[in-house]
Amino acid sequence: MMAAQDDTWSDWQELVNMTPTELKDWLETEDSKSVGDTGGEGESTGHKSGRHILRIKDKKKADLTEDDWSHMAKVNGYIKRHLAQGGPDEDKETSDWRFSLMNWGHDPMK
Repeated sequence: MMAAQDDTWSDWQELVNMTPTELKDWLETEDSKSVGDTGGEGESTGHKSGRHILRIKDKKKADLTEDDWSHMAKVNGYIKRHLAQGGPDEDKETSDWRFSLMNWGHDPMK
């Protein structure tokens, strides 16, 4: 395995802190569907990402494709950027900031 994949894997393990069950249940909520950029397609980028994360979490590490590794790196970058923003000072638990992060597999309240 390449060093870049090692870094991606360790970041992924740390940053994607929702279990598959938590993420699957979350993606079925209206709050999950209410946030993010849809680009006119109906489903937001983050919601699509969440579905891809579930597919990745269902695989063994050895079975991950280049597309999976690329998506994992994208997810890691998204989560790091949004965590750096810090979210709102009030009502963080019900904020679009948190809901968007959860679509990408990270619950900042955990």
